[in-house]
Amino acid sequence: MCRLYAMHANEPTKVECGLVKSQNALMAQSKSDMQGYAHGHGWGVADYNDGVPMIEKQVWAAFHGEHFSRKAARVYARTVVAHVRRATVGGTSIENTHPFHHGRWIFAHNGTVTSFDEVRIKMLEEMDPLHRAEIRGTTDSEHLFRYLLSLFLRHPERGLCAVVQEGLEHVIRWCADVDPTARPGLNIILTDGDHMIGSRYNRSLVYLQRDHVFHCPICDQPHVHHDPQTGYQAIEIASEPVTFVDDWYEVPDRTIFQVAEDYRLDMQPLGRALSDQQ
Repeated sequence: MCRLYAMHANEPTKVECGLVKSQNALMAQSKSDMQGYAHGHGWGVADYNDGVPMIEKQVWAAFHGEHFSRKAARVYARTVVAHVRRATVGGTSIENTHPFHHGRWIFAHNGTVTSFDEVRIKMLEEMDPLHRAEIRGTTDSEHLFRYLLSLFLRHPERGLCAVVQEGLEHVIRWCADVDPTARPGLNIILTDGDHMIGSRYNRSLVYLQRDHVFHCPICDQPHVHHDPQTGYQAIEIASEPVTFVDDWYEVPDRTIFQVAEDYRLDMQPLGRALSDQQ
């Protein structure tokens, strides 16, 4: 298990409250989430500066020291991905810490690819040599990231969402082939700063939409230096609600989604036909 947070907006936005100050901020979840689990095996925060990913990662818990809170206070961006890790596959190391990146692409994963040793062979067989050579860690998550990018590199004409859906359904099928009773966890966030794709599969995931500038009751300030000629729009996605004063909605289980131009979630079923056969 892990916990993740993502924000995508049409104007640069502060995320310090969601990451540090709110009632159930990601930093608080690293110590104890709503189920009582700690996620202390590393953290990472990624945002974009003029289209270039800026990533800070550490191998200790987000609630230890001031590094996580200092990073969160500096972030002011249109797209942010943050993650706190509870290791299941792969040891504690920078190479195994999320988010992962390649070029403009940022990726974070909450869950586990079951029977990973066997499924890893399948992914490597389908992986582009470039991405196979650039794997640095030992996690199922990094392998999944490189596998999905390989598919998109091979078939960009199909569109990112369709390719990611196809790749995740392959992984679901491979997991079932090895152990039909297993329940892989495939909550992901994939973004290049302009587009954001994600999924919920057997793990909790919620989202919050904003269609106007709001005055935050936590920090007593707005989170954006608003351009009055622009209609502010944003979406936040998280493993569990980071605030208790907003209307968070559950992403349906077994769903793949993309953030649309109006910053709503376009959702499609993920792997249901496969699961019905199990």
